[in-house]
Amino acid sequence: MATPLLQDYPELSHLSRYHPRRAELEDLLNDPVYFQAIFHSLDRVKDMYRAQAELGMANESIAKNNVTLQEPLYNLRAETQAAFDDAKALEKRWKELEKEQKEVYQRFTPQFLLMRLKHATTALDDETEAMASTFVQQQAALPSLSRDDNSGAGTPRGGLEVDDFIRQFKEGRKIYHKRAMWADKWSNNQVIWREE
Repeated sequence: MATPLLQDYPELSHLSRYHPRRAELEDLLNDPVYFQAIFHSLDRVKDMYRAQAELGMANESIAKNNVTLQEPLYNLRAETQAAFDDAKALEKRWKELEKEQKEVYQRFTPQFLLMRLKHATTALDDETEAMASTFVQQQAALPSLSRDDNSGAGTPRGGLEVDDFIRQFKEGRKIYHKRAMWADKWSNNQVIWREE
């Protein structure tokens, strides 16, 4: 009847043919060289060493392949980092441009344009009223002219000042009334903006 040791390791069955089993086992335990010789002759150990050698060669092959890929990978990493840095810089620039664009577009929204139109209308009204007031004050300061004066009735000394005033005042008031009309239409939702 075979012992459990011989069942697990049938390669050791030849030991019992030559020596008593206990003495052989004691020799194995006491003599490391003998133990190593027997141990390395076992098929399982030979298979294990063969598999280990194959794995070692496979690992060495993988390591050599990795070493050949190392430089291209470092270059790719550097290129990727540079591309990432460029993307971050462009993203930052994009946010700045988007902010600038929003500020520019803000100046062209219907509400802002209506506000500008109303301010321009008020400013033109003030300007023409100041022009008229100044002209009236200048006229009042001039000595009255006799009707038989050859320089022309109602024209102050100095030429076409009245004609210039009338032309400038008339042009300014014409623009003022156009602006006021458009502002009124706009405020009453009679102006339609196309989004084009």
